Amino acid sequence: MSIELNNESGVEVDEESLGALAAHVLGEMGINPLAELSIVMVDEDTMAELHEKWMGEPGPTDVLAFPMDELRPGGGARGEADGAADPALLGDVVLCPHVAARQAAEAGHGTADELELLCTHGILHLLGYDHAEPEEHKEMFGLQARLLESWQEVRNSR
Repeated sequence: MSIELNNESGVEVDEESLGALAAHVLGEMGINPLAELSIVMVDEDTMAELHEKWMGEPGPTDVLAFPMDELRPGGGARGEADGAADPALLGDVVLCPHVAARQAAEAGHGTADELELLCTHGILHLLGYDHAEPEEHKEMFGLQARLLESWQEVRNSR
């Protein structure tokens, strides 16, 4: 797995742990180990600009996902089980640690936990998952919870 992390946020982030989480999520999703992913952490002004440009919404958000290739777990379209997906450039997950810190405080957990949740969420978006409809929401958030739970098990066994 080629996972490139770039922290432009001005906030200290445990990049090694975030990279390990991303590798775990991609592995659990059956993504080819040769696939490439970029994770970028940006400040609030940069995130606000991206949010406005790409989503048409004002202000910074917590995570944005910019898919590159049409890559799905287990093969072509999501749900097909015809073997590991071909290697590809997945795309970019853009995180805003400033927003994550505020959300973490509201949720009563640490910023690192919030960034892990947001990173997992962004990767699932790159893989074609969405949460606009109730059934999609249930599927995506259920999968996200399972992936984070399995990550906690891996991390705790180290």
